[in-house]
Amino acid sequence: MIKCGIIGCGVISGTHAAGYDAVPGAKVTHLCDLIPERAEKLTEKCPGAKCFTDYKEMLADKKLDCVSICTDHASHAQIVCDAINAGKHVICEKVLGRTTEDLDQMIAAAIAHPEVIATGIFQHRFNDKNIALKELIRQNKFGKLLTVNLNFACLRTNQYYQNDSWRGTIAGEGGGVLINQAIHFLDQLRFLFGDVRKVVATSANLTHQGIIEVEDTVSFVAEFTSGLFVTVNATNSAAAKWRSALTICGTEVQVEIIDEKLSYLDGNCEKNLAEIRAIMEEENKDNTVHGKTYYGTGHTAQLADFIEAISEKRSPGVSLADAANSASLVHAVYASAASGKWCDVKIY
Repeated sequence: MIKCGIIGCGVISGTHAAGYDAVPGAKVTHLCDLIPERAEKLTEKCPGAKCFTDYKEMLADKKLDCVSICTDHASHAQIVCDAINAGKHVICEKVLGRTTEDLDQMIAAAIAHPEVIATGIFQHRFNDKNIALKELIRQNKFGKLLTVNLNFACLRTNQYYQNDSWRGTIAGEGGGVLINQAIHFLDQLRFLFGDVRKVVATSANLTHQGIIEVEDTVSFVAEFTSGLFVTVNATNSAAAKWRSALTICGTEVQVEIIDEKLSYLDGNCEKNLAEIRAIMEEENKDNTVHGKTYYGTGHTAQLADFIEAISEKRSPGVSLADAANSASLVHAVYASAASGKWCDVKIY
């Protein structure tokens, strides 16, 4: 039995608790939060778990095998490094690091302890449709890729930001819609199309003035290492509670996918069109639209992969470097928006 701990018992911790509970051979035995009542409340989902207010005390317990880090962005780097140095396998919620310096520290710790499994949460990589779409792209079913567009919109109210003091701050969150909500879709783009070479961006706070220090709306162009150009627009000031639209334009097929469902498909290669349609119109195992109150089934799949990686002493499906590269893309977008110039993306 692999004994698991959760550091940070806020909103997302329940998803981790349920995920571990669904994985054979895993059990949540340790819980930690600065507010004791939060950890105690989570014991309802983790019967018998020992509660802590000091994560270092928890990491010192030799019975503990691995930890999920579900704290605020600013604390991720220190806790990840402390967990790795304590010999605990670690999976960290997004965003992996609030700054490039944070990412550097975590990568260095992981390199120094290759025996420790370390990874970051990007659960949508484990979605069946994303896996199938990646394979279609690999097989050149769209022909030569020409352009890709991603439009994402959701709603985060003033009350949302006021509920937690760290949200919407540079020091606590490190950014706004891009680093928190849209980062999943940036990781999806990297999962599908590879690493990004450079970006040029603009951003603004359009509807949360006086409430947050960061952006609620951002647009950028990314040049991937393959030469592909991708445009991204994201806002958390929309009337829509959660909506994503991905358009892929190739020389043989063009497709638009809205909230993981096929919206438009056209092209000049009937064989490829038929294959893409069959895959994209296949009934979703999970039809609920993702958002603040529902995170999909990907957490369980990724936590299962994490536990299997520990048991089998293999690399996880998402490496720490890969999670860092998605965070690094966010940092480059912010740097470009601040400078008004193209910025290179650091690749780990």
